[in-house]
Amino acid sequence: MAAHQPAALDALIAAFRRLPGVGPRTAQRYVHHLLQHDREAAGAIAQALTTASASIRHCQRCNTFSDTDLCETCASPRRDPTQLCVVETPADQLTLEQTLAFNGLYFVLMGRLSPLDGIGPNEIHFDRLLARATDGIVTEVILATNFTREGEATAHYLGEMLHARGLKVSRLARGVPMGGELEYVDAATVAQALRDRRSVD
Repeated sequence: MAAHQPAALDALIAAFRRLPGVGPRTAQRYVHHLLQHDREAAGAIAQALTTASASIRHCQRCNTFSDTDLCETCASPRRDPTQLCVVETPADQLTLEQTLAFNGLYFVLMGRLSPLDGIGPNEIHFDRLLARATDGIVTEVILATNFTREGEATAHYLGEMLHARGLKVSRLARGVPMGGELEYVDAATVAQALRDRRSVD
């Protein structure tokens, strides 16, 4: 007869399984390690998640994660407001920031176009991006979506829509490998791809 685990344990394992790349065995290892060897860490993780869930929201201008109405980047007077870099996720934004090669502002889509998954222009906040890009201050929009099939499709769609409104639109150069995601590419390669960006016609 199979042994039964407490329901709370099953629920915790199921919660860990919702993380990307975490399968059932890995989730079980995480849970057992925390409860068997590091209850203090388990409590810290629970507290940090509760606090972040309650306090983290989206920046009103760029849509990234923030605990204030305007994130630190958007609020900075030292950033160049004429350049707007469009990325898929806050992690991609962080990757670009770490290159120290870009001093403009951002718009974070929080996803990418994927019709098969029901993700269209509304789900990636296209209307907000359009309003942001056509504010009369932005002169160049840099499309820094990932070089995956969905990322390329997103860049193509956004490029056509923004170019039609008279904006200069550019795309990261091919230094980032096809199928690559910015979050996992080294900073030097991303910086070079940014410097060598090409115009989108």
